[in-house]
Amino acid sequence: MTLHVTRFDRLQRRVGTHFSQALVGPWRRRSVGLLSLLFGFIVGSNVTMYWYQKSGQDRPIAVLTMVLILEVLVRLRSRVRTDPWPLGWLALDNLRIGTVYAVVFEAFKLGS
Repeated sequence: MTLHVTRFDRLQRRVGTHFSQALVGPWRRRSVGLLSLLFGFIVGSNVTMYWYQKSGQDRPIAVLTMVLILEVLVRLRSRVRTDPWPLGWLALDNLRIGTVYAVVFEAFKLGS
């Protein structure tokens, strides 16, 4: 029985390839990827709290600003077609992923 190659199957393979690129390779590539992911989490959680404390109750505006900045980063990232990604783009993408995770995590903690 043969398996059909569907769009979902191709998407899964692309996502798997992307994540495996972040986890394999020289130690410098892996450590920069992991450190930028963790740094993105720290930035995401601290920046939202800092803006919240500075602006009072304008937390949605702070989160909206972060989402817009992250959307611009996604649009810039989609223009890079090299394989594997350059180290700077890998770090920037992992920074973005860590920041998004931190903002979603803060939203779950607040119950909103």
